Amino acid sequence: MEGESKEHLVDVTRNINGETVSWGAPEIQAEDKAEYPSAGHAHHGLTVITACLFIAGEMAGSGVLALPRAVENSGWFGLVMIFVCCLISGYCGVLLGQCWIILQERWEEYRSDTRDPYTSIGVRAMGKVGKYSVSFANNVQLFGVGVVFLLLAAENIQSLAENIGHTEISFCYWNLLIAGFLTPFTWLGTPKDFWPIAMGAMGATAIACVILTANLIVDHNQVSSVTVRHDPVGFTSFFMAFGTILFAFGGLSVFPTIQHDMKKPKEFWKSVTIGYSIVLCMYIPVSAVAYFFLGHKLDDNILRSVTPGPMLYIVEILLTLHLMMGLVLVLNPFLQELEEIFRVPNKFGWKRCLLRTCVMACVLFVTESIPHFGAILSLVGGSTVTFTTFICPPFFYLRLCAMKGDWKEKFVPLHVKVMCWEIILIGLIGGIASTYSAILHLANTFVPPCYVNITAADAA
Repeated sequence: MEGESKEHLVDVTRNINGETVSWGAPEIQAEDKAEYPSAGHAHHGLTVITACLFIAGEMAGSGVLALPRAVENSGWFGLVMIFVCCLISGYCGVLLGQCWIILQERWEEYRSDTRDPYTSIGVRAMGKVGKYSVSFANNVQLFGVGVVFLLLAAENIQSLAENIGHTEISFCYWNLLIAGFLTPFTWLGTPKDFWPIAMGAMGATAIACVILTANLIVDHNQVSSVTVRHDPVGFTSFFMAFGTILFAFGGLSVFPTIQHDMKKPKEFWKSVTIGYSIVLCMYIPVSAVAYFFLGHKLDDNILRSVTPGPMLYIVEILLTLHLMMGLVLVLNPFLQELEEIFRVPNKFGWKRCLLRTCVMACVLFVTESIPHFGAILSLVGGSTVTFTTFICPPFFYLRLCAMKGDWKEKFVPLHVKVMCWEIILIGLIGGIASTYSAILHLANTFVPPCYVNITAADAA
């Protein structure tokens, strides 16, 4: 058909100009190979490998700690959900990457510095509705992830201090210390300015997963005569688990920022494929071994379920390093958008430092007010993560492809359209049920704020 675009989706592996394309990535024509000049295409821009390290580094930490309990709450089917959610989230990541490429092809302003690429995609796809909905969901999600990371890091350091140093200091105080330590690192500009942090985060988690799996096996062999029991699966526990699994694969709000900083943004799908493969290789072994060896003994944080010893201490140190580095990564797009709103210069200066310090203070306040990471994780996973990861990317992609204008029409096959709408439907149903379950759990398991406990202790 003459009006049909030469660029279309393929859902099978195909060789194009000597390169293998998969994940339903778009077929790139010879005339489209020229890259656009932007900050991300500079000599110091991210490569495919460094971008995939960012993806794996900002996504894997909290999932390793929380997924084992999520599998216990949902039964063995939780392992299947991890695999399926990984595939769906990865596919949505590729679609989101294609949305950004479409924007760069059609509008020149996106070929230079852009501090809020995901919001820009929402604007072009849905106008003001897309702009404000994406902006709100993204910011709440990234802020919530920062809260979870800070809580988990403080909890791990508290455990280390008690087991190694025999020092009983509340994790409420550790929150203060960690937030103060990390604040200067948040003053860094964009992902291309701190790629070593991403590499360190991913490496720390990979090593920790190997040691943690070995520790679980050693613990099981020492008490092999004990029968492993599993808790019954209920509606609330199942969808709490689903929210946790969604959260574990919910890093897409950062993806456009990473892609924009790449030398070749059109190769972002490669980074997504490699990054998700790395994350899945971390999640599945730890979750499966923990489920079959510990069962109902699993805590929201798996490290609380492991026998204290050198192996556990190494894992706690490595994962705490990941969480602290991951916090810097996930807050960055949120901080950049705030700077755009408040017209803070896009360079290092006192205004940037002041704004980002205030945001860290807000993160600290929430961690001190709601010291219950499991419920927050499920709430964020079921609401904003579902929206930005499983609903917006396929919907925005279909909208952008259907738009008419002074550009080549983009043809989307019927089976791809059906797949996109199925993902959107699953995201809506699962997100609503998970959010409801998390709110119900929060209401039934109230934990007093840290500053109430501290004040009461001081008064005593």
